[in-house]
Amino acid sequence: MGGDQTNERTQGSTGRRAILGAAVLGAGGAVLGLPGAAGAAEARTAGHGGRGLKSLPVPTIIGHRGASGYRPEHTFGSYDLALDLGADIVEAGDLVPTRDGHLVCRHEPEIGGTTDVASHPEFADRRTTKVLDGVATTGWFAEDFTLAELKTLRAIERIPANRPHNTLYNGRWEIPTFEEVLTWQDEQTRKRGKQVWIYPETKHPTYFRKLGLGLEERVAKLLRKHGKDGRNSPVVLQSFEPSSIQKLNQLVDNPLVVLLSSASSRPWDFVEAGDPRTVADLITPKGLREIAGYAQGIGPTLDLVIPRNADGTLAEPTTLVADAHRVGLILHPYTMRNENPFLPAEYREGSAADAYGDVFGAFRTYFSTGIDGVFTDNADTGLLARADFLNG
Repeated sequence: MGGDQTNERTQGSTGRRAILGAAVLGAGGAVLGLPGAAGAAEARTAGHGGRGLKSLPVPTIIGHRGASGYRPEHTFGSYDLALDLGADIVEAGDLVPTRDGHLVCRHEPEIGGTTDVASHPEFADRRTTKVLDGVATTGWFAEDFTLAELKTLRAIERIPANRPHNTLYNGRWEIPTFEEVLTWQDEQTRKRGKQVWIYPETKHPTYFRKLGLGLEERVAKLLRKHGKDGRNSPVVLQSFEPSSIQKLNQLVDNPLVVLLSSASSRPWDFVEAGDPRTVADLITPKGLREIAGYAQGIGPTLDLVIPRNADGTLAEPTTLVADAHRVGLILHPYTMRNENPFLPAEYREGSAADAYGDVFGAFRTYFSTGIDGVFTDNADTGLLARADFLNG
């Protein structure tokens, strides 16, 4: 997932279907991390149980790019650890295409900040500057490499200033393809004796469509090949571009989620189409009703749920949760991280960029708004916070 770069101290560039009710994410059994039967019983009251999304606990804990608080993101090391820590869903992965049309999992098309490509002299001449959604970006781009070439690279930590310990794992894992993720999902489901869920995102779909590397058809083809294109399939699809979700709605029956960045921002497909609306228009009752016509949920930035004051502290919650639930949409906001720079000011402890703040307090505040789940880089922290909240 993108759109959450604020305060990341980096060292480089980086309906066809019936609308689901507000309680769509019911708990079908004991919730991971909840101590004792009492906590599980409380969690079940959040929904009605059943198949598909209704089988998941509420609030749902989504491993953001895996367990990226502890391992380089979008690697099988990160994905495996997210499951080990108890994540209900793993965001595997952010999808970008290679030159020869394969889908791979990277945070952005620019791979200089997430791989060791800079240390490969054979690829030095691939470094270039491109305009990505209106922003000049310099580096190496996945679409300029074949899959075979990308497989010679290894993943590195994207934000080492915040996560210096993660650099221990630099170079350990290669870049996974989406098809490998779908196979991994089946293997892990068998190994762990419970259904593993994934939450892939189409990245910059308008940009890639203009390059002749459309994402939606490729995603749909792979989902159909693996029998994971149904309403109850354990694959939730997301995008910051509403038109991408609308295209997917015509191709597959998977649960669909529209991601929403800051209120003043415009989805890039709107910019390209000359649509003047901003995210602020999309989160009005009218805008949410429109989204509910082709998607089952929204993934807003946390600041759309509770804005921040000028000093970085939390202001009063907005009506977004109630407004979205009123039209049957679920909310999975992003992103909870343990480190100080990513937390509201009142939950920070000290000023060190890699130190943890009072993240449990922050989780409690956000859970109290009624959100249906949350993306987090630290699934274990999220599970404990959910247990505290449900048993509080």
